[in-house]
Amino acid sequence: MFNIDDYIATPASTVRYQRRLEELKSVGRHTSCIEKTVDAAALNLRTEMSRSFVIYGEPQSGKTEMMIALTARLLDEGHKLIIVLLNDSVQLLTQNLERFRRSGIDPAPKNFSEILDPGIEIGDNEWIIFCKKNAKDLQKLIAKLERRKEKVIIDDEADYATPNSKINTGEKTKINELVGKLLGNKGIYIGVTATPARLDLNNTFENDNDRWIDFPPHPDYKGQITFFPVSLKDTRTLGYKLNLLPDAGDDPKHLREALFRFLVNVAYLNLKINVKEVNYSILIHTSGKTEDHTEDYRQVVKIFNALNSPVDKKFGAYIRRIWDIAKERYPGEEDLITHYIRRNCNRNTVVVMNSDIDKKMGDYLSATSPSTLFTIAIGGNIVSRGVTFDNLLSMFFTRDVKHRIQQDTYIQRARMFGSRGSYLNFFELSIPERLYLDWHKCFIFHSLAIAVIRSGNGSPVWLEDNRISAVSPASIDRTTVAMDTGEMSFELFDYHNDIEQIITSDISSFKKLELISEKLGSQRLPDFLIAYIKNFSPDGEDSLAVHNSRPIMGFKDANQDTIQRARGFIGTAELELKKNPLAIHHVRILFNAKNKARVFYKYHGNIKFLKNLRDAIA
Repeated sequence: MFNIDDYIATPASTVRYQRRLEELKSVGRHTSCIEKTVDAAALNLRTEMSRSFVIYGEPQSGKTEMMIALTARLLDEGHKLIIVLLNDSVQLLTQNLERFRRSGIDPAPKNFSEILDPGIEIGDNEWIIFCKKNAKDLQKLIAKLERRKEKVIIDDEADYATPNSKINTGEKTKINELVGKLLGNKGIYIGVTATPARLDLNNTFENDNDRWIDFPPHPDYKGQITFFPVSLKDTRTLGYKLNLLPDAGDDPKHLREALFRFLVNVAYLNLKINVKEVNYSILIHTSGKTEDHTEDYRQVVKIFNALNSPVDKKFGAYIRRIWDIAKERYPGEEDLITHYIRRNCNRNTVVVMNSDIDKKMGDYLSATSPSTLFTIAIGGNIVSRGVTFDNLLSMFFTRDVKHRIQQDTYIQRARMFGSRGSYLNFFELSIPERLYLDWHKCFIFHSLAIAVIRSGNGSPVWLEDNRISAVSPASIDRTTVAMDTGEMSFELFDYHNDIEQIITSDISSFKKLELISEKLGSQRLPDFLIAYIKNFSPDGEDSLAVHNSRPIMGFKDANQDTIQRARGFIGTAELELKKNPLAIHHVRILFNAKNKARVFYKYHGNIKFLKNLRDAIA
């Protein structure tokens, strides 16, 4: 018989997280990286009682899918109100909201505008609410949720807009102030980003950098190591095609040539590799000026018009150039490829992606998930964050940067990162040479900082030089951040005399590092650091000094257990510059009375080191 009490007593679902993992596994997706990250976040909240921390992972490494799983886990564990914040773009919000909804998560996610009607009661029910980091939108959401004190904010691209860039003036930026009000005293803040430096150096919502979580990429991911390997001695050995452009000038022929190569590669893939025809895209990354977007758009449209019209005066020259490129790249297939392009060149879509178009609700989906054979996306800053490009086959940077560049901005511009494995050797990056080298250095600096975080050795150290800044200077909290501490260190280990025997042996400095790393492991002396030192040593092995180990008992202001010191251990005297006049890289092992030790690295030159000393000051 019907009994209403049976339905009242029905418990809320507590299997959403496991169900999501099973769904991903059923379609061949890797879940171990997601599980590791979500478990660590749950531990932070349940055991460590952390209320503000960051999850970081490489650009386009699957963070949205991780956030879906994290949301499911949070709901399963009793958190009833989950707010997902995104950059101020209608298209980005729509893209991410759609992915959450298609996952089948319960409850169905809502755009904040869907809950504003006075007739909708928030009550004590479960909600997943999406909102842009836009002042008007946040104010409306705060008013609607004023009675709900306990909430979890998942801030996607957390280092963008959320940090307080007025930190040193005693004021708050509007978005920082509003996100803080939304968070309140009982809220939980989880920032998600590929570039966490600004969140650390800004002390955004007092996030606990000791509780940060590394979201590792899945096995099919192609990222920094693929596109920006430490060694650039022979760019021909890269797993993709790197086309370096002149640093000066902006000749339209470079864009035209890149477009022709894109057409040829699409044709070859569909004629000779793919079982079924696949649509591909090329991203033309311009400056942030909308007039540049318009000019590039006109160039591309004119090229397609010429290819589609035999009476056009440039038709013959363009078709011949495509034939030549095809012959050079795929000899013997040039006629087949050129006929394919001629036959299909009208199957193209050219999409401009910028803030003006976004306000008019332009269609980005046709660019991010190509709906036509040849898809061309043109944009600047708005395509640099949070936008995932499926089947991206080429990237073209039209202009060099004349000023100092920011690590976080340029790391986020690596839209070619992602699951590119099946066609990676056909991928092409066209870019001014100096910009590529600066971009390369951005990733090296970033990787060294991430290596420190992964070692679990307290606050990360962020690097910058005269060409590259870590973050915007206005966002750095000068009350807690020290510059030029100049050193970084890695995981603790047990110190033994056999390490000192390697250091004092009569072998090259590079060989010493390799042997120490073999004995200690990459967590205690990262392989990345060794590769960096080897490839950035202008005077060869004389550029590296591996100093004798020394005890820290004489440093009265040092933490004797963790082997840490707010102002660092390696001062000018410890560099022994008379003994090592050409050395710019300095490595020293320091140990305590319990024979615990760390490897310390210091760069002597024009690189600055930034470190948040908040805990030490407190």
